Amino acid sequence: MTDKNDPLPSKVTMKDVALAAGVSQSTVSFVLNGQETMRISSETRRRVLEAVRELGYRPRAAGRPPKAAGHRIIGLMFDEIATSPFASISIEGVQEEAWKHNVLVEVVMTGGNAAYESAILRKWSADRVEGVVYGSILTRQVTPPDALTRHRAVLLNCYDTEGRLPSIVPAERRGGEVATKALIDQGHKNIAFISGETWMEASDQRMEGYERALRSAGIPVDPSLIVEGNFLPSGGRTAALKLLAGATRPDAIFCANDLMAVGCYEALKEQGEHIGQSIAVMGYDDQEIAQHLSPALSTVLLPHREMGQWCSEYILSPDHTEMPQVRLECPLILRDSHVRPAGA
Repeated sequence: MTDKNDPLPSKVTMKDVALAAGVSQSTVSFVLNGQETMRISSETRRRVLEAVRELGYRPRAAGRPPKAAGHRIIGLMFDEIATSPFASISIEGVQEEAWKHNVLVEVVMTGGNAAYESAILRKWSADRVEGVVYGSILTRQVTPPDALTRHRAVLLNCYDTEGRLPSIVPAERRGGEVATKALIDQGHKNIAFISGETWMEASDQRMEGYERALRSAGIPVDPSLIVEGNFLPSGGRTAALKLLAGATRPDAIFCANDLMAVGCYEALKEQGEHIGQSIAVMGYDDQEIAQHLSPALSTVLLPHREMGQWCSEYILSPDHTEMPQVRLECPLILRDSHVRPAGA
């Protein structure tokens, strides 16, 4: 039954706002939650807020945490869950490993609300949970709540520069490097890069890895082959068309995520290109759609399940003498889209 004090759920979703504003759902979330520390431009914030007003979007209130009396518990706190498929994968990883030890996981979504975080941490202190996983939907620097240090805690997909708490994040630079090297190993030289939104740390680090791989292979970094996208298919399509119209024709395009690769595929096929033959494409993050594209998309796996498992392992381990800051390898998933035909 719906609480009469709760606002009615909005029929307009965050995805609708993101599409109207031409940005990712994560960007919408951070704008609406007042995350001023994120490097989001004033113009992007304006577009998001304008889309919110025009569509009449109303965020849903955060849910109450479930009770699980009689079991040992790990608390898992995320700023957002619905804006990305990777949050659910991380949650599954935490739960799978915890359940091996007969430990349950309580999951809450805070929306980045500091007061709500504090209230949940106070509850978990009273419940004497085994520990707390503090997760972010985006890989980024955070300032953890002071109360978090009173728990056996670990940061998931985020980190604090002071190193007060152990953390685990993807090795994004290395992922960008191995993806680019796979294209170089196929003989591609004019390798373009479609970035995500530039304020996102993951996008910057993937591009750093791309540039590092080129330099290691003695290939100059050509700024004309680097185009900004938006982590959405629309951005991948627009960027790919821009690259095809440029002075230097790319023989391979590395997209900073798989959704942009979807849009890139559309643009290339519209222009009569044959992916994996006349031009190569590489994605990043190995979303479900990657293996269903034609040809199947070569990409890089984001190890969110393994990161979640590591968090439970760390919390439930009796040995806590170290404060590890882990960057977990992002494995390369080679399919058909990155190849260079024999004799080409």
